[in-house]
Amino acid sequence: MIRIDKLTKKYKSVHALRGVDLHVEEGELFAYLGPNGSGKTTTIRILTGLAYPTTGDAWLHGFHVISETLEAKRQCGLVPQTLNLDHELTVVENLNIHGKLFHMKRRERAARIDELLDYVEINDRRNSPVKQLSGGLKRRVMVARALMHSPRILFLDEPTVGLDPTIRRRIWSLVKKIQQKGCTVFLTTHYIEEAEFLADRVAFLNEGTIVALDTPRDLMARLGSWALDKIVDGDMETAYFKDREEANRHIETQKGSFSLRRVNLEDVFISVTGKKVQP
Repeated sequence: MIRIDKLTKKYKSVHALRGVDLHVEEGELFAYLGPNGSGKTTTIRILTGLAYPTTGDAWLHGFHVISETLEAKRQCGLVPQTLNLDHELTVVENLNIHGKLFHMKRRERAARIDELLDYVEINDRRNSPVKQLSGGLKRRVMVARALMHSPRILFLDEPTVGLDPTIRRRIWSLVKKIQQKGCTVFLTTHYIEEAEFLADRVAFLNEGTIVALDTPRDLMARLGSWALDKIVDGDMETAYFKDREEANRHIETQKGSFSLRRVNLEDVFISVTGKKVQP
């Protein structure tokens, strides 16, 4: 469904992508994670036709993103990081314009708008100007807009940034519902628990290179099942153990305060990138 082959992107002296290879299956919810500046948004911009690669190739549902740009664009919808709705227009007007851009007929647009507003649960605000909506509602409008032309692939670039935990979880439920309809979802996020909860597979990108790729469970299993955090000389140190019994044996030798917990995907992030997550 999404295929990337030896993709590179260079901005003057900066290598944003360094030979990325990736294949995302149809219907998969794929999380693409990495520190700031690792190349996540650059990858999405290339895949959605907003930027050209320096070298390499990419395909969306069999269409080459450079030589078959228009067909490739029809395969995908994009929810970018920034809120780019027309705030003076109503919810319906924003969706209607998007449908016109994809040459949808009037009746088709009207039916699709009704369907999507029910789907993302904002039909009661259909005639509200976007500027009157909360951040969470605006995000849902952006998701509806991206789905307006029935794309096979949905790109979500930091879809819950700046939202409170309750609203984020409502967006999570919406994303899972979209995947269950058969849409392939490509997600970037700084909220690692979001990827751990949602994704079928996760790739970690660091300095333009994929450094780890697997299911969340298998990535975490590489470190162990339990983690022990301890402050040593002002720095946090973490030790990993394959099971609770091994962790307990280690605890018996420890002095001072420490914390024992389950391994999570953020541990993997730090392990493979050497950096902490920065929302």
